[in-house]
Amino acid sequence: MKVTLTSGDALVIIDMQNDFLPGGSLAVPMGDTIIPVINRYLRLFHDHGLPVFATRDWHPSDHCSFQQQGGQWPAHCIATTSEAAFHPDIEFPINTQVISKATTREKDAYSGFTDTQFNALLQTSGIRRLFVGGIATEYCVLNTVKDALQAHYATYVLEDAIRAINLKPDDNLHALREMKRLGATLILFGAIAT
Repeated sequence: MKVTLTSGDALVIIDMQNDFLPGGSLAVPMGDTIIPVINRYLRLFHDHGLPVFATRDWHPSDHCSFQQQGGQWPAHCIATTSEAAFHPDIEFPINTQVISKATTREKDAYSGFTDTQFNALLQTSGIRRLFVGGIATEYCVLNTVKDALQAHYATYVLEDAIRAINLKPDDNLHALREMKRLGATLILFGAIAT
């Protein structure tokens, strides 16, 4: 199956931040290996004049998801710190629109749609199909894809541009199966007509 890019398509890159990559406080194993693939997608969408969106965790220093506050995770992606910055090797186009999530102390958010302007931005941009990559597969990718499907966007998961934490060995597979079951299409770079 070949997919032809057209107006109404957008690329969504999830949480490619320093804290989620090797050396960060909540590193996704081998998360940096998808950077060259993400850059290929970024160039492709940019060359087609299609919009790019990038989500990021943008936490206050006492966020409820942090272990110090009784949450599940080590402190990570604290707003304005270098650890919360996007990895310097990612070649985001200059007009990339950034979506900050989980910005209040009391509420966590795995999805780029939770308490953000993301859906409104997509609607005003006339977006109908989303192509989603980034990290982590079974958390922020899965939840963003779920919400995209619920909001009736045709959603493609870029299987060669995602990585999982895999706290349990099969978390990645379960997430992929769940996204497919809900109606997402799993594709690789070669499936897009260039």
